[in-house]
Amino acid sequence: MSWEIVVGIETHAQLATRSKIFSGASTAFGAAPNTQASAVDIALPGVLPVLNRAAVEHAIRFGLAIGAVLNRRSVFARKNYFYPDLPKGYQISQYEMPIVRGGSIKIVAPAGEKTVRITRAHLEEDAGKSLHEDFRGMSGIDLNRAGVPLLEIVSEPDLRGAKEAVAYARTLHALVVWIGICDGNMQEGSFRCDANVSVRRAGDAALGTRCEIKNLNSFRFMERAIEHEAARQVALLEDGGKVVQETRLYDPERDETRPMRSKEEAQDYRYFPDPDLLPLVVAEADIERIRAALPELPEARRARFAAQYALPMQDAALLTASRATSDYYETLVKASGAEPKLCANWVMGELAAALNREDRAIDASPVAAGSLAGLLRRVADGTLSGKMAKEVFDAMWTGEGDADAIVEKRGLRQISDTGALEKLVDEVLAANPRQVEDYRAGKEKAFNSLVGQVMKATKGKANPAQVNEILRRRLG
Repeated sequence: MSWEIVVGIETHAQLATRSKIFSGASTAFGAAPNTQASAVDIALPGVLPVLNRAAVEHAIRFGLAIGAVLNRRSVFARKNYFYPDLPKGYQISQYEMPIVRGGSIKIVAPAGEKTVRITRAHLEEDAGKSLHEDFRGMSGIDLNRAGVPLLEIVSEPDLRGAKEAVAYARTLHALVVWIGICDGNMQEGSFRCDANVSVRRAGDAALGTRCEIKNLNSFRFMERAIEHEAARQVALLEDGGKVVQETRLYDPERDETRPMRSKEEAQDYRYFPDPDLLPLVVAEADIERIRAALPELPEARRARFAAQYALPMQDAALLTASRATSDYYETLVKASGAEPKLCANWVMGELAAALNREDRAIDASPVAAGSLAGLLRRVADGTLSGKMAKEVFDAMWTGEGDADAIVEKRGLRQISDTGALEKLVDEVLAANPRQVEDYRAGKEKAFNSLVGQVMKATKGKANPAQVNEILRRRLG
C-alpha cells in the first residue's frame, strides 16, 4: 500500500524591530558576543520586562494579512525549561491566549492552489546561542539574541509531502517580508522553520506519530530533510517497528536526521501567566490604523496579475514571489507599453538568469525597470529581434548605457524594410536552386536553411518573421 506524508510547519520569524521585545537592547546582527545583552536579557535580579509596542503591531499586521482572529486580550506566559543559553530558566511566550488565532495562507503547490490553515501565531522572546565550533572541548554562550522578538507561526498538518511544505515555507517567507515585519534572512536566523513530519497509509484519517525536525535553515535542506525522515518512518513501520515521538536534527552533510531529544508536550513546560507582565489589550483604533496601512497582499496581487495582464497563474505566482519582483514587473509593463507576457518573459528569463549568476536581489539589479522598458519598446516596435535584444541587455548589464545608445553604437537596428528583404530573398533563392527544389519536394529542413542564408546575408539583422513570410510567399 502507498503511504502519505503529513507535514505541519512551525516558523520563527524575527520581527523587524530595532530593540528587543522586553528591553531596549539592540537587535542588530553581527555584534561581538554578549555586547547586546542587557540586564533584562540576562535576568539580573530586580529587572522587569517592558513590552515593545512595535513587536505587537507587527503581529497584528501579520494576523490581518492572513485573515486571522485577533485576540483583543492576550496573555504572556512563562515556558519553563533549562538550557545553557536561556539565562532566566524560562522563556516568555504566549500559550493559551495568543495574539493571533486561525487564518490561512494560499499556496501554489505542484498540484495547484491550496489553502493551508494557520493554528496560531504568538509573540515570544528568542533564546541565546550556544557556540561549539570555536572552543576545544567546551561550548561558549552568546546572549546577543536573548530577548530578540519572534513571531512563532504554527500551521495545521495540511501539507502533503516535502514539495508542498517548501511551497508553504516560501509563501510564508515572501509574505512576512512583503508586509515588512521580517527581513527574511535565513542565514542570519531571521526566518527559521521546524517541520513536524508523520506518515500514514493512504486513505487513513488518523495522523501518524510525528517527529519534529530542526536545523532547517534553507528551503533545499527542508525538502531533503522531510523526504529523508518520511522514508525513515515508512521503512521502520514496514519492518514492524514503531515511530517514537521525538525531536530530530537534520545533518545536511550526511543527508540524514538523527535523534536530538524526546519530544516535549505542553505540560512538560509548566506554562503559567508571567506575573511581571499585564495582559496585552489591543485597541480597535490601533487595529484599524494598521489595517489601513497594509499594502496590496501577494494573493490579491497574484490574482490581479493573472486577470489584468492575462498571465498564466504560474507566471503570476513567480512574479509575486517577492514584493520587489512584482513592483519591478508592474513598473516595466507601465513604462514600456509592451505586451505584459513579453515583460513577464524577460523578468522571469533574462533578468532572473543574470541576477542568479551574480547572486543579486532584484532591487540591486544594474538594469532598472525603466531601463529595461526602453529595451522592450525597441523589441515591440521591431527595431530589435529577440537575439539582438539579448545582446543589448548584456551590454546594459555591464554599464554601456541605455538601449537606444547601444543600438546606435553597435549598429544593431533590425532590417524590416519589406522591399529590401524581398530583394535579398530573391537573391538567396536564385543562388540556392537545389534547396528550393528540396523544399518543394517536402523537405522542411531546406526552408530553414534558406532562412539561415538570408539571416547570414544581413548579419542577423533581418526581421525573422518577415523573412519567413516572404520566403513562404515566394516558394508558393
